[in-house]
Amino acid sequence: MRIKALMVFLGALVLGGVPAAAQDARLSRLDPATGQVVARLVDSARAANLPSEPLVDKALEGASKHAPGARIAEAVRALLADLGRARGALGGGSEAELTAAAAALRAGVAPRALVDLRRARGDAALSVPLATLADLVSRGVPVETAQEVVVALAARGVSDAGYVELRRVVEADIGAGVPPAAAASVRAHGGRPPDKIVPPGQTRGRGAGKR
Repeated sequence: MRIKALMVFLGALVLGGVPAAAQDARLSRLDPATGQVVARLVDSARAANLPSEPLVDKALEGASKHAPGARIAEAVRALLADLGRARGALGGGSEAELTAAAAALRAGVAPRALVDLRRARGDAALSVPLATLADLVSRGVPVETAQEVVVALAARGVSDAGYVELRRVVEADIGAGVPPAAAASVRAHGGRPPDKIVPPGQTRGRGAGKR
């Protein structure tokens, strides 16, 4: 009987029938109850052909920050839902694309913007444009402005390097005092916003305002 039970267990292991919590030792960093919840969510992602690694990463991030188990489970559950929404909007995609799209959705980007981006960029990878979209929003660019900018660049055939450069210059402009919306819009159209926004009552340069 013991030999038979062992054979059944080994067969389940080969076929992937062992629960995710037993397969992924990293989840042992969570308390047992939270680990079981996360393992079930990971199983659900795999069953739905959705990326599971981002869920594990999210759980471990929560553990590293000593977040309560309930909050970790809720964050992982929300991410799983966002991954599903991302795939629905994009009509599929790689793990990197779906993960970036989920981040954009969490930032407040509308699913319709993901549809427009996919249509505008065709078969080209979307990971970098999606990461740029989420980054712009995180820097204070209004969601609608960020969506319009990223989709417009895709329609113009801008490369991944172009998106990376946009993020760099927009970050620099915002650091110099340019309003986020203006920085993103002007840079996306090839222009250059003022080097610095001058508060009311002040002048630009030493000689400004003198006769």
